[in-house]
Amino acid sequence: MAAAGPVIRRRGGVAAPALLATIAAAASPCDAQSPDTAAGRGVYLRFLSRRDAGSDLQRPPLLGLSFGGPQRRAVMDTGSTGIVVAATSIPNVGQLPNRGPGTLTYTSSGRIMRGDWVVTPVTIIGGNGASLTTVPIPVLAVRRVDCLDNARNCSPNENPRHVAMIGVGFGRRGVQDGVSGPEKNPFLNPANKAAGPNAPRRGYALTREGVQVGLGAADPSSAYVTVRLRWDDERKDWSGAPACIAINDRAAACGTVLPDTGVSGMFLSLPASQADGSLPSAGTDRTLPPGTKVTISLAPEAPAGGAIASYSFRVGDVADPLAPSRLILVGRGDRPTFVNTGLHLLNGFDYLFDADKGVVGYRWSGRIASGPAPGRADPPSR
Repeated sequence: MAAAGPVIRRRGGVAAPALLATIAAAASPCDAQSPDTAAGRGVYLRFLSRRDAGSDLQRPPLLGLSFGGPQRRAVMDTGSTGIVVAATSIPNVGQLPNRGPGTLTYTSSGRIMRGDWVVTPVTIIGGNGASLTTVPIPVLAVRRVDCLDNARNCSPNENPRHVAMIGVGFGRRGVQDGVSGPEKNPFLNPANKAAGPNAPRRGYALTREGVQVGLGAADPSSAYVTVRLRWDDERKDWSGAPACIAINDRAAACGTVLPDTGVSGMFLSLPASQADGSLPSAGTDRTLPPGTKVTISLAPEAPAGGAIASYSFRVGDVADPLAPSRLILVGRGDRPTFVNTGLHLLNGFDYLFDADKGVVGYRWSGRIASGPAPGRADPPSR
């Protein structure tokens, strides 16, 4: 089936596809400059998982991770917060400041990471040779992996050696084991942070090719549709961004969205009015029938005269770069409306998070091409 496609619309009209492509071409990751040039925006990190030019993002993006020793490949994950890595990957881990036991649960897979919160600087390296070193931050040194009772993809492991995740998301969980989200987010805690009115703001702009860590005065550009976030005093973090979901053009249900580069599937929590009828199973989970139209509005609360961003796909449409590899319904109409988009969102939109101003932004990239990603042995997604 043909892709339903993304839409960037100013209230009162719909932009033609040709115009969208023109806007995107004028707004590269560094706005008409080389994407490897800092230009007052911090540092640009190309993903290690390079693909053929024009190919789609099919697997979680990778960056290098080092604690002063050998570099290892790690998933850059916007669906979690904090660096989670096998304790064996951290040199002299027993001599580092230790805040005590810690856990982090990846609900998409059912993996429970157990270890200690150790405090250490971290260096994150891009495929272009650029790097970012943090101040000492809490890092979960994983010593054991347990599984939820209903885990989708998990095997217990008493001595894990291949865990490596760089969590840079927000609004996930509250203060956990005494560590807040922003405190452990490596992209928000660079060492040698510049001062003054022209210093980069904390945040990042993400494309399917790489991530710009640190935002300048021109970010986000006018090509982005932006949404303001709400600060949560209890969690000490920004709350999840708003979104609305409609199934087969029914009246939309509104809740929150998680753009998640750590998974290739999509997870939906919908009211019964949206996901009614006989639903097929996907293993032990439920899903939507093949051909079901799903529409996601990423900026549903734009003021009058503002812009909205949305896209649609058909369940099971393997030719559509915006369609997830699988779609899982979470709950049975008894949970708040929520969508975890998975990484396929980046095949149509660039994504920006401004941690200082409390803003997210979406920019139609104007480039959608099909084609499988080359196979290789990479760290597992969560």
